[in-house]
Order: sequence, then C-alpha cells, then structure tokens
Amino acid sequence: MRTIRTLIALLACLAICIAAEAKSHTLKNDKVQVTIDKHGSLVELRNLLTGHNYASGGYLWRMYYDTHDEQEIEVIGGEQSPVISSNDDIIIIAYDKLRVRGIKTAISLTLRVTLDGENVRFASTVKNDVEHSVVRELQYPLVRNVNLPADHQLITSQNSGRLYSDPRKIIMEKSNKIPYRTPAQIFRQYDCLYGASASMNCYILAGEKQGLYVGSHDATIQDTWHGLRLYADKDKKFTELEFGLFKYPQCFVGEKWSNNSNILSPYVGSWHKAADKYGKWVRASWWDHHDAPQWIREMKSWQRVIFKHQYGNYLFKYSDLYGRMQKAGESVDADAVFAFGWWKEGMDRGNPAYTPDDTQGGDEGWRKAIEKFKKSGQKLIMYYNGQLIDTESEFYKSGDGKRISYKSPSNTEVADQYRFSGKGTWLAEYQAVTFVMADTRHQVWRDKLVEMADRAHRNGANAVFYDQLGIGFQQKRPWDTSREFSVPNNRLIYDKGQTLKYLRTYLENKYESDFGFGTEQLNDYTSQWVDFVHITGIKHGKENFSELFRYTFPEVIFTDRNIRDDTNIEPRVNMTLLKGLLNDIEIYRCRSLIDETPHYQAYLAKVNAIRNRYNDCLMLGTFRDIFGFDSSNKQVQAKAFVGKRRMAIVATNEFSKELLTSTIKVPGYRYVESSTLGNAKVAENGTYVTLGQHDLAVLVFEKE
Repeated sequence: MRTIRTLIALLACLAICIAAEAKSHTLKNDKVQVTIDKHGSLVELRNLLTGHNYASGGYLWRMYYDTHDEQEIEVIGGEQSPVISSNDDIIIIAYDKLRVRGIKTAISLTLRVTLDGENVRFASTVKNDVEHSVVRELQYPLVRNVNLPADHQLITSQNSGRLYSDPRKIIMEKSNKIPYRTPAQIFRQYDCLYGASASMNCYILAGEKQGLYVGSHDATIQDTWHGLRLYADKDKKFTELEFGLFKYPQCFVGEKWSNNSNILSPYVGSWHKAADKYGKWVRASWWDHHDAPQWIREMKSWQRVIFKHQYGNYLFKYSDLYGRMQKAGESVDADAVFAFGWWKEGMDRGNPAYTPDDTQGGDEGWRKAIEKFKKSGQKLIMYYNGQLIDTESEFYKSGDGKRISYKSPSNTEVADQYRFSGKGTWLAEYQAVTFVMADTRHQVWRDKLVEMADRAHRNGANAVFYDQLGIGFQQKRPWDTSREFSVPNNRLIYDKGQTLKYLRTYLENKYESDFGFGTEQLNDYTSQWVDFVHITGIKHGKENFSELFRYTFPEVIFTDRNIRDDTNIEPRVNMTLLKGLLNDIEIYRCRSLIDETPHYQAYLAKVNAIRNRYNDCLMLGTFRDIFGFDSSNKQVQAKAFVGKRRMAIVATNEFSKELLTSTIKVPGYRYVESSTLGNAKVAENGTYVTLGQHDLAVLVFEKE
C-alpha cells in the first residue's frame, strides 16, 4: 500500500513538473502584457489598450564571441534549453551553459523581464568562463517577424530625426551599401548606432494612434546599435522584420557583464508619447543643459566661410571680413561669420598649431580685423578642430601627438584623410593631408583645447567652436590593446561629453557669460554642454524629421546644413523656419558668399525679416511641434513656437502641388497678425491659411 502511495506521489510530482515545463510565463498590468514561452521565445508583446500584439514568436536574443581562431562565433537563443521561472513581478530566463553548434560552452546568460507601466524592461547578465575568449556582442531583446500594423512608420534619431513611411522598404534600400560587407543572403540591415549618427538612444515604430517605443535608458552612455533588420522568409524574400537593441559587453574569461537599460514600450497616442518617455528619462538621470547666451538664442544665420584652403589658396583675406563679407551678411541680416581657415597652414591643415598668418599681420592682424567687423553688430565664431592632428605638425612629429592618438586593434594609429582639391585632380587623388585623432581623455589634449579657447577670446571672437567633438565616429575610435584581445572604446561619446563638460567649466569660470561655445555633430549627451551644435547629415524633404530632437530637447540650438548653391531654395529655407533651426550659409562648400547666389540671398532676407519680427516666439520661444493649436489639413506642415505671451504658428506646403487650405484654432489665444511669403493667404481673423507649394505663412496669437 505504501508503495502505491509513493508511486502516486511520484506521478503527481511528475505531472506538476511536466505542466510547469509546458506553461508559458506572463507579466501583465492594465497597459501591457508580455509572454515568454517554455523555449524562451517572445510570443506576446501586447498593448492591452488597443489589443495589438507586436510579437509573433521567435527567439529573444543572439550573442557573438571571439577566440583567437575565429571571430563572431554565433550563439542563438533558439538553440538553447533555458530554465524559466516567474512570479507576478518578474520572468527569469536562465541558461547555465550555452550551446554553440550543439556543444555546451562555459558561457552563461541570465535574462530578466519586468514591467513598469507601459515599459517592458529587458535586463541581462553574461558570465564568460571560456578560456581565451571575449564575448563581444549581445543582441537583446529581439522581436522577430514583427507583427507591424500597416500604418506604422519608422522614426530614427539619425542626425536629429528621420521618418520612413515603409520600414521594410527603407531597410532594403539602405542595406548592403558596401557590397560584400554583410551576409546579405541571410538578412538586410539598416545601420544606426547611438555613439555615432543616432542623436538619441531610441527609435520608434509609430502609427497614428499607437506605436512601439524602443529605447536604451543607459546612463553609462555606451554604444548601442539600433537593430533594424529584414530576414528572408521561406520563399527567400526579405519580408520578416526584426527589431531590437544590440550592446557590446567585451566580457573576458572570468568576468561578468550586466545591463538593465533596454526598454520596449507599446503606447497609445502619437509619436510624441514615445519621445516623452525618452526625454523624461534623460532629464531624470544625467541632463545638465546650460542656457546659451542671449545673442546665440537670437541667432538666425551665420556665414560659414573658408579664408585659406588646405592647398594654400586664399579664398578670402582678413580685410574681406569687414568688407565684402560684412556686406553679404548685412544683406540677409545674418548674425555671425563662422570663420574657417584663418591660420597660416589653411583649412584642415596644421592642427593643432594654427600658426598665425604673418602675411596678414599674424594674430594681431586677425584681432584687428575681427574688431572692425564686430562694429557692424555681427559676431565672429572662431573655428578649431577638436580631435584631428596633422601628421606634418610638430606636435605630431616631435610632441605628444603620437602618444595620445587613437590606436587601432593592431596598435597602429587610426588615420584619416581630407581630400580637398583646387581646380586639378592631383591634390585630392595623390596628396591628401593625413591626420590622426587625439584621444580627448588625455589632459595634454584638453590643455590644447583650452589654449585654443584662450586664443579665440584674446583675438576678440564671440565664440569658440570645436569640430567633431559632438559624436563618436563609427569606424574611428581608440582601442585598448593591453589585454588578450583588443577592445574598442564603446563609451567614446561619454568621453567626448566629459571633455566638453571640462571645457564648459573652464569657460564659465574664466570668461564673461556671453562668450559662446559650440561643437559639430548632434548627440543628446554632448549637446548639453555647449551653446550650439553644427549638425551634419541632416536631410531635406520627406525624410527630415528634425522635430524628433527639437520636440524632445527644445532648449538645444542646432543648425541646418547643405544649402550650398542657388537651387531648391524655398523648401529648404522654409524648413529651417518651420523647425526652428539656425541657418548655415555655406555657399559652394564655404568657398564663396551668398551674394553669388542671388535667389537664396533674396529669399533668406525675407525669412530672416520674419524671424526678427516674431523674435519673441521664433527665436526665444519654445518649439512645441503640433501642440497648443489645431490645424485641420494634415497635408499642411504647421508647427508652434510658444513665447511668454504669444504663440507663432509656422505653416508651409512643401509637398503638394495643389492649393491647400487649413483651418487654424488656437484655444486660449486671440489672433494678432501674420506674415506671408509666396502667394500664401491668411484670413483676416486668422482662422484659416491657404498655401500653394512652397508658400509660407506665420500666424501670431496672443494669450487672452
């Protein structure tokens, strides 16, 4: 009898174990539900307020590690047997020894899934006990074969923001840019790295009424790849969309690496709801933005001009600064000259010496020219490169340049070349100037940067500018070669931010509060320490989505770029006004002035007159995107700028060749006045606006 009872107990225990093995694990609150099945696959990522499930099964992660014999050895979640446990608050997915090609290895992985409101947090811990190896990459979380609603668009944060109406189509178009680089027969990939071109550590799959936020709330400011891929389906067509977040542990034998920053968050509303998530986290963790001087906040346009090019040709002399250059600026009411190539060696040469140009009176001649120019009321921004070291400079050949420069995985220097030319082909093809890059963590380089600021101030400049300090370049970063495997600096953007913070502190302690400070390349972490950012890679047209960064961080001042000639002027200049960007005048790649592009000159003068007229809103107000007013016609691009007492609504028709009319309602405000360009018309009471293609209107309302 006792034997029978024992047998029954054993069978009951076995049944419980089988049931436990078979069950899925679910976390749920009133907003979101996430389910992991017994294999560790994500089968549910559901927005409970809409009912939509973005997941459709598939493994949750991939890992890659290196040995001395092979790199990027792949470990796939779908080939493992996890031990999964859960309660109402957490799902834990544990892998004791990961299988690689069917063989167990001494790498363990623990994944933790938790809920916080709409946010699903995916944490991970890697432990590596494989001799002579390093775990390089963890792709987690992954949502494979995404169940994406038809109206969902892709919003990335590249270069302030880009918008793509068809995520699958754009991944195919942007993938395989370099033939042979990727296994294109397996997947196609959209390249986007926070720490390089991505200005915020998030991206959004956005529908009209709901969407999915993908963000890394990582206060360590480390590189994060925004994983956007298409995999081949059973018919070998690239239709299966996968998205996720990729991190780089660099975990050696005997080490542990952990991360708890990765977030997937289904939401209800417009894309602004997702941007608010990211902005709220940033402001609660590391944001320390400093208000820019008043003259920078009011700056509408600058002229970016090269005085002397790297091949020795003078495009302009110091006397042009207070001569033709001053007059060209006055013709469009530009606020400043952004001076490149003012030194003896010429633009992109001689760094970090910037030898005084004795043929024009040296620094004293430069100072006097600036002094004369500033009497016009315009400002002078003095350029330096923040990281490049000319290999022909004494600082490189006999100073500290070699010691503090970036080193590659093989401990050789990371080099760059700038291939500018004159009218021939020789220079760019055969005799480009070669640079190495300074590691800005070194005090000797920070001292150099301080010397540059002191010199700019001594020469009477209104601001100092450091090129290339705003982001970490994807293929140009320092490597630590002191360990068994070389390791890249995956926190380069943090290090550059700390250098900018160092300079910020120095300038605030030494100089008057209106001495400005800027850098190139837009990134949220680095932008907090400077007064303005000169952007790169910005798009015009339907891809442009600068409102992502402008809405999330309206206090950051940054530019447009690439208006270099006299073509397609209206839509590009309208965009700078619509989205509140500082206008960068760079005629013929900074080799000429706006008086050689008469159409651009005439139109910009009109736009800047409008900026001046409504300065309290358009320059000193806060960009609020579509909030605070209603516009009935969604084909009309309309954005709000809110000042202390007034709101300005900028409206334009960039894309439709048809005449568009939109009704405007501004609750709590009364209409005051408007300004128009082209054939735009505004009703006498401000209740509607009519716009042909590339027309522009600014409507101003006052608080009741």
